Amino acid sequence: MKPPFSFSIAKQQLWLSPMKAVFWEESKSLILSDLHFGKTGHFRKAGIAVPQHIYRNDLQRLFELVQYFQPKKLIIVGDFFHSEMNKEADLFAKWRNDLPHLAIELIRGNHDILNDEWYSQNDIGLHESTYQEGPFCFIHESPQDVETEEGLYYLSGHIHPGVRIHGAGRQSLRVPCFYFDQQFAILPAFSEFTGMAIIEPSRAARVFAIANQEILTLQ
Repeated sequence: MKPPFSFSIAKQQLWLSPMKAVFWEESKSLILSDLHFGKTGHFRKAGIAVPQHIYRNDLQRLFELVQYFQPKKLIIVGDFFHSEMNKEADLFAKWRNDLPHLAIELIRGNHDILNDEWYSQNDIGLHESTYQEGPFCFIHESPQDVETEEGLYYLSGHIHPGVRIHGAGRQSLRVPCFYFDQQFAILPAFSEFTGMAIIEPSRAARVFAIANQEILTLQ
């Protein structure tokens, strides 16, 4: 695993991982967004031949992050599972049983439609709209679309942010990114099986692209 990138916001120490996650040092929490577990199974049920190893690779990356950072808690900023129950939910449940000491807090996203009982059975704290801890408020939808509270810094997901990196000539590459504006951040989608929305950063924003398993500072 490539080393994480040090970044501070709201007087808190964050470590940005090229594996598309954030470790919050003061809370000993690993923060992720848009895992979309079960999406490959959803497509296969619809007759679309999506390889199952995509999901297994995502689950393995999550395991590696937990092993590396040794967090006490996972904070998932929405879209944990992509759709209804399938075999991939069962695979996650087995993974969860091996880590009973790890707290998991989920802010429900628009794709999180599993029965509440399933989350309870797997010891996952479920929050309907926001989850607040310290100076941070975690929310799935863009903070620009909701009423925010002064004094809190918002961390969100949902849009799968990306940027375009330009090379020599007309060459360019679309890559995921971490986006930190003055009052809110947008985290990259953790899943490898998602699209991206190219964003236009504000002048005050800090943008960190993820390319070749490294963090690149763009502004």
